[in-house]
Amino acid sequence: MSEVAAPWIAAQTRSLLAQRGHAWLLAGPSGLGQSKLALSLVRAWLCERPSEAGACGQCGSCHAIDVRTHADLCVLMPETVMLELGWPLSEKAQGEIDDKKRKPSKEIRVDAMRDAVEFAQRTSARGRGKAILVYPAERMNHVTANALLKTLEEPPGDARFVLASEAADQLLPTIRSRCLSHNMIWPAQDAALAWLEQCGVARESGRTMLRAAGGRPEDALQFSQWEPGVQAWVKLPKAMARGDVSALKDWSPAQAVNALHKICHDVLALKSGAATRFFEPADLPTGGSIANLTAWAHALAAATRTVEHPFNPGLMLEALVSQAQRALR
Repeated sequence: MSEVAAPWIAAQTRSLLAQRGHAWLLAGPSGLGQSKLALSLVRAWLCERPSEAGACGQCGSCHAIDVRTHADLCVLMPETVMLELGWPLSEKAQGEIDDKKRKPSKEIRVDAMRDAVEFAQRTSARGRGKAILVYPAERMNHVTANALLKTLEEPPGDARFVLASEAADQLLPTIRSRCLSHNMIWPAQDAALAWLEQCGVARESGRTMLRAAGGRPEDALQFSQWEPGVQAWVKLPKAMARGDVSALKDWSPAQAVNALHKICHDVLALKSGAATRFFEPADLPTGGSIANLTAWAHALAAATRTVEHPFNPGLMLEALVSQAQRALR
């Protein structure tokens, strides 16, 4: 299954390229394509034959970005994200990880930010300026963010920044104030479904997964590649009401908490006479009081804070299912 360029990303690229500014902050929830838009802007900035629509996709600069070797592009991501997306780590960081001295970082490390600041001071290698891409920008801790502030406020003449964030409210106000902000566009459902079809997702499966993702097309595409399949998602709410732990056997604790949040939201909406968002009403259990469901929502919010570091994933899943069953009884 191959991913094709989304038309709403192309439209936003054209719009942003028509505006001036040395630093952009692309903000919105996950699944709307912040990283894709950020890379599209960077490609156009560094392209040897750019147009109003963006990069040409054929020049040496575009090829260098495709193979992750562009001398004028600095990508700042958590090491876990860089490894997942195929971006090379610095020689020092790769050596430390290979030697088992530490695990890949889930935050953007201050050492990487200091290297990026030094990179911004250099002369452009290809003559089209330099670009620094930061994603997800909310993974900068305060020390890392403060290391960026001075350069972001007064960048060298040919350096440009694009910060892509799925939780821009977590960024320091001083970071946000130094960037031009762009709120990601939510594509219409028909456009999102058409794109999912182009990516190889059947129409009906795409509709279910788009609903499961809350209308976010990139998240829906990831859902469509999910091993248990569409039917497992549809059957999940009633399986939780029965206390069926096996329904979560292929899930990580983080995925489980996210799914349970969605079930809780939709059952509460149904009880309140509002429209559901993630499931069809017929797929939801009818039990549960508003008081119990509200208490469950608070318990899930508490679980979110430790879900990345569960003491015992299996026991945590059992506890989560037990909570769900009590709330939906």
